[in-house]
Amino acid sequence: MLRFIVRRVLLMIPVLLGVTLVTFIIVRSIPGDPVQVLLGADRRTTPEQIEAIRQAYGLDQSLPVQYVKWLGHVLTGDLGTSLRTKRPLTQELGLRLPVTIQLTMMAGIIAAIPGLIFGVIAALKRNSGIDYASTIATLVGVSVPNFFLATLLVLVFSFWLKWLPPVGFRPFTDDPVQNLKTMIMPAVALGLPLAAILMRFTRSSVLEVMGQEHVRTARAKGIPQRQVLFRHVLPNAGIPILTIVGLQVASLLGGTVIIEQIFGLPGVGRYVYEAIANRDYPVVQSVTLVLAFLFVLVSLVVDVLYAVIDPRLRHAR
Repeated sequence: MLRFIVRRVLLMIPVLLGVTLVTFIIVRSIPGDPVQVLLGADRRTTPEQIEAIRQAYGLDQSLPVQYVKWLGHVLTGDLGTSLRTKRPLTQELGLRLPVTIQLTMMAGIIAAIPGLIFGVIAALKRNSGIDYASTIATLVGVSVPNFFLATLLVLVFSFWLKWLPPVGFRPFTDDPVQNLKTMIMPAVALGLPLAAILMRFTRSSVLEVMGQEHVRTARAKGIPQRQVLFRHVLPNAGIPILTIVGLQVASLLGGTVIIEQIFGLPGVGRYVYEAIANRDYPVVQSVTLVLAFLFVLVSLVVDVLYAVIDPRLRHAR
């Protein structure tokens, strides 16, 4: 198992390097001059002053030199400084990353619990009213965009019922109750579409395993339904479900950009959105790298769970 984990960790290195290179190229291809955006409408700045600002931030150097220097700083733990706020990005991300992680974890819980449970129930009650209801719920959940769902939640629970605040954020350490009030609607808006996807794939995966020969044989021997489900069906159905969960992590992280903007959450998603608008190169590059690291870390966890569920996979990979 240790060799398997080490191999997966080593494979993460070229992936992250590729992400840094692609992100650097894309960010530098965005139209607009970051110095001009930084100065705004100030027309009193002379060309000499503009050039001095470029030199101060290293923007006067060639792109390969800029990339190598930035990567060198990253390897030493220095993510750089925001062009706009002049603050170190380690401090900025230290304040904003916990908000995004909390939002993602809450959305994941909201997605996993109903998605997995109702997916299994729908498979066990195939062609019943419960199955048809879950199919309709899945179609609706997949079809409704998270930003529309977020707007609908604000309209109902903030403006009509006045139960929850529409925007704002309170840290959990300051006021846990108020923190949950500000985070529950964003988490629901982000997690419900994923719950629909998990429900659909869980149902399909469980039905496929239930039709296999070893499951039919276990039933023919008179083994209780509960024992068949937990010993033979769910362990074999878990591998494709884990695949979907791992793939949807990127969807959750990407969805935070829109959700945090709608609800005014001071997270990484909103931060990178503002950085793109302001051509803040270091912020975009560093945030993308951090999110990519989180994604490959989740992929590593999924691979390890693969090997735990089915030990044959650790030798096949």
